[in-house]
Amino acid sequence: MKHLNIIETYKANTVYEGEKIPALFDITFSINQGDFVCIIGPNGAGKTTLLETLNGLLPHTSGQIIIMGYDIQKNGVYLRKQIGYVPQEFTVDPLSPFLVKDIVLMGRYGRVGLLKKISQKDYNLLEESLRFMGIEDLKCRPIGKLSGGQLQKVMLARVLAKQPVLLLLDEPFSNLDFRTTHQAIKLFSRAHDEKGWTTLMVMHDLNMIPERCNRIIHLEEGRITKDGSPDQVLTEELLTIGTREG
Repeated sequence: MKHLNIIETYKANTVYEGEKIPALFDITFSINQGDFVCIIGPNGAGKTTLLETLNGLLPHTSGQIIIMGYDIQKNGVYLRKQIGYVPQEFTVDPLSPFLVKDIVLMGRYGRVGLLKKISQKDYNLLEESLRFMGIEDLKCRPIGKLSGGQLQKVMLARVLAKQPVLLLLDEPFSNLDFRTTHQAIKLFSRAHDEKGWTTLMVMHDLNMIPERCNRIIHLEEGRITKDGSPDQVLTEELLTIGTREG
């Protein structure tokens, strides 16, 4: 099932419980199928809040958010089966009994059901995802014994195994070194096209914006302040930074 607009938002506000000022204010945009969109902005701008709201983990308090033709607040459970989400921060108990292969296979549960038998297809996707991220050697390693960079690769492999329609990635390469980050960006850009994904990726380092990115949304104080092509938005952002520093 294909949709021209994977995401449609209209005047969406998100207010954290106990707060009065919206963390996101008057958010209106649409994302077409196949778009590779980077979300940028200063700390506290609302980038993570936006991804959590689009994933239905944080309810919007007004306005409308439609994902793949469905209202996210009414159909969140169904839609999250189609969405691959990698949060910025995740913690793992160092005593966790789960192995890397167990964590990656968890990406399949939304598709096959928690209590249903894992098929050969699922195991094949496990191996493919581990291979894609270059972590086959970690397959039987306890998840609690991994470094931050290794854990991030495992979480990316898990989202690959899920075979999502929509990817929501919150600074997905922040724990990777410079060389590995470049490799991961190339891999995900290639996979984006091969698998027909629609991708929204929060990025902090403007120098690491993937070449495949065809659009940038800039947030500041919970509002969209710029939205356009990478050349247009990055030029405006550099001019803004230069003006502030001057």
